[in-house]
Amino acid sequence: MRVTWRKLPPGPYEVGWEPALVAPAADGSPLLTDHYFPCGGEDFPTLMVRSPYGRGNPWAALYGILFAEQGFHVVVQSCRGTAGSGGAFQPWRDEAADGQAAVAWLRQQPWFNGALGTIGPSYLGYVQWALALEPPPELRAMVVQVGLHDPYAFFHAGGALHLENALVSGVGMAYLHRGTVPFLRAALRLRRWLRGAHRLRAPYAPSQPDMSGPADELPWLAEALARKDDSDPYWHGVSVGAAAERSTVPTCLIGGWQDVFLDQNIEQYRRLRHAGGESTLLIGPWTHASAFQRGWPEVFAESLAWLRAQLCGERHGLRSTGVRVHVGGDSGGEWRDLADWPPAAPSSEGRWYLASGGRLGRQAPERGADPVAEFRYDLADPTPAVGGPALSQGAGRRNNRALEAREDVLTFTGPVLDEPLEVLGAVAARLRMTGEWARGAEGGAAGGAAVGRAFDVFARLCDVDERGRSVNVCDGLVRVRDRDGAEPLEVVVPMSATARRFAAGHRVRLQVSGGAYPRFAPPGGAGDGGALRVALYPASVLELP
Repeated sequence: MRVTWRKLPPGPYEVGWEPALVAPAADGSPLLTDHYFPCGGEDFPTLMVRSPYGRGNPWAALYGILFAEQGFHVVVQSCRGTAGSGGAFQPWRDEAADGQAAVAWLRQQPWFNGALGTIGPSYLGYVQWALALEPPPELRAMVVQVGLHDPYAFFHAGGALHLENALVSGVGMAYLHRGTVPFLRAALRLRRWLRGAHRLRAPYAPSQPDMSGPADELPWLAEALARKDDSDPYWHGVSVGAAAERSTVPTCLIGGWQDVFLDQNIEQYRRLRHAGGESTLLIGPWTHASAFQRGWPEVFAESLAWLRAQLCGERHGLRSTGVRVHVGGDSGGEWRDLADWPPAAPSSEGRWYLASGGRLGRQAPERGADPVAEFRYDLADPTPAVGGPALSQGAGRRNNRALEAREDVLTFTGPVLDEPLEVLGAVAARLRMTGEWARGAEGGAAGGAAVGRAFDVFARLCDVDERGRSVNVCDGLVRVRDRDGAEPLEVVVPMSATARRFAAGHRVRLQVSGGAYPRFAPPGGAGDGGALRVALYPASVLELP
């Protein structure tokens, strides 16, 4: 791992280890806890890591060893019902209470000096926000690395089920703590299941006779996927975002431009800033996984500097600005320090208009009755997902040329840029459109139109180089329910945020399609059938800040 993570600063301490200590949960269940510590007689602060994924690889190396050798006690604890801990694992339900119980246990340890920080990614970030709902007085720092605060948004933001990411996450929580072999077997089963899941009427429903799937193995996951409405009592109390709105705990946020939790990380920063708490934000060119691979030297350095500043009083390692982002581009990009995020509000100069012939330009066309383009989306052959923010292999920036060659994908491309164009902030597409489902052979009218049925709109910003290579920058999907299928609707598709420098000689491109499977579940299955016809009309706009 040290070979993989180049440029890591060496630690001055040898590391000791106390494995499988028992700390009581809020209900008394035994939670197995590993204690890593620097071998030295000094007084050291403590870092707490709580995980449903086990306590071994990679957490032992990432947090236990690397931070202990830098002068921190580190406790890595398995959540209820995972990796030997007692009780039953109920995602999101017990983390606030069990986090408080873990701090109460720390107070009883002779080596605990009263200075506590928390650190971790993904679900390990969620448990930090859960503890911060009622922060104990010892909690002086948090480092949330590509972590979430709102599980509902992860599963259902935009109105569509985030199928693949939700299932990969669920399989990870269910099997990673059991070991590498069980996890790999479960991952292979999931991959085989996803190949045909679009044919199912409800891909989250268990015990379907034609295809068993993850819902049969993980009933809690099936329930989370099926609860589509954020007002459903199932989701009450699950979001811990309120912690950021009143937090007094200095918090370091780390995200990736191609990470599944980017929007949540930016929202966490916005709330922290509004609350007036001390916070910092780092966003790198990473996916969820690569932040802990090629991105780990930057992630580790940022985390270590923050923890030393807040727990040890060593503030010389902090940068002078609150935000650092990686501005991507053709030459590999560059790091840039900013006073805040977003750096500025979008202006009218950032509007690019869709026009007939697949053109994208600064000049607003006349508003007319005829569409500028149309496409047909077939549930039997859903538009595939290529790259983007995903938890599976193939995530991140990819060449989209093969995807854009499909008939169910529209592209609108701007002129060759005479000078570089920088885009920093939230990107969105405002589309005037109609969508109509049709039944019958080849999606024809023989079966009649299905007026008012929901359909999806997927929009993606791409950077096209001189060779025609089209690389995805950011994207988004929303589910729409047409009122009558006649008058065009204005559909706003938030496409997340980005920091990108389009080089001179490149072109800006907008993709529009009806989905991205299996990243998003289609708005129906084999039982619904049919094909969707979508038309885009003048005054449709791509907004680039």
